Parts: sequence; structure tokens; C-alpha cells
Amino acid sequence: MKKLTTKNLVNAALFAALACVMTMSVRIPIYGTQGYIHPGDAVVILCGIFLDPVTAFFAAGIGSAMADLLGGYFIYVPITFVIKGLVALCGGLLYHSRAVSSVNDHIVVALCGVIDILIVALGYCLCEIFLYGAPAAIASVPANCVQGVSGLVIASVLYPILRAALRQIQTE
Repeated sequence: MKKLTTKNLVNAALFAALACVMTMSVRIPIYGTQGYIHPGDAVVILCGIFLDPVTAFFAAGIGSAMADLLGGYFIYVPITFVIKGLVALCGGLLYHSRAVSSVNDHIVVALCGVIDILIVALGYCLCEIFLYGAPAAIASVPANCVQGVSGLVIASVLYPILRAALRQIQTE
């Protein structure tokens, strides 16, 4: 984990706020469930890429959980905190690992998106089994996969833009 500096704290807060806003800004309701599809997963993926894994866990978890809290999905606040935090943590561990250092960055970003799809679909399904029963939980899996795919696509588009912007800021 990086040393806690003002810059790292501000970056984490920025990503948390961005995750909250992107989750709440565009909501496509899912018929038959109480959920919705949103572009917030893209920010969760990018948290893992641009922050160290532990900081990414908290930024993604807090930002996504705040969206649930502000949106009235109170029961999901702790569930979302853990699931989205794990997505960012696992994505960050993958992105920052030496095992993939020779692999093209865009492929690694896509793999982080696949991690998002798997953790979100399985995580929410497991939790919803206890909340709503197995049929309803299984019914939400396809929508969570669509949400994950949209997050993967949006993160893949935003990654080179954010990387270039960060490089520009660092050289100034």
C-alpha cells in the first residue's frame, strides 16, 4: 500500500465520488428485480487500476455503497461495499502484479472487467439468495453480467484518456 498522503487521499475521495455519481447518474431499471444497470462499474474497475489495491477497495466500496444509501437501497449498502470493494481490490492486484507486466495494458483492463463481471454476478446472486430466494437471485445474474460488460467497455474507453491525463499532470 502506498504511503497515505494528501494526494492519495484526494485521489481516493475523487474516485469514490465518481463511483457514486456514475452509479446514480444513469439508471436502467431491471424488469422483475429491484435493481438497475448503471455505468458505475467502470469507475470501480478504474479504481483498481489507478489506485493501489487497498485504497481502491475502500474508494470503490464507499462510492458504490453511498450510491445505494442515497438511492434508497439500504439493504444493499454493506453488500455493495464488500462486492465493489473486492472488484477493485482484485482488479488492482491483477493490474499491478508483475505476472501481467509484459501484457498489453488494454488486455489487462479487459481482464479487470471480467473480474468485475464474475464477482458482481456471483456476489449479488449469493447475497440475494438469502434476501429473495434462489429463483429471484438467479434471475438477476444476466442483468448483473450486462452491467459488468458495460463497465468493461466504458472502462476500456476511459482508461487511455485517464492514463494520458495523469501522465500530463505528472509532467507539469
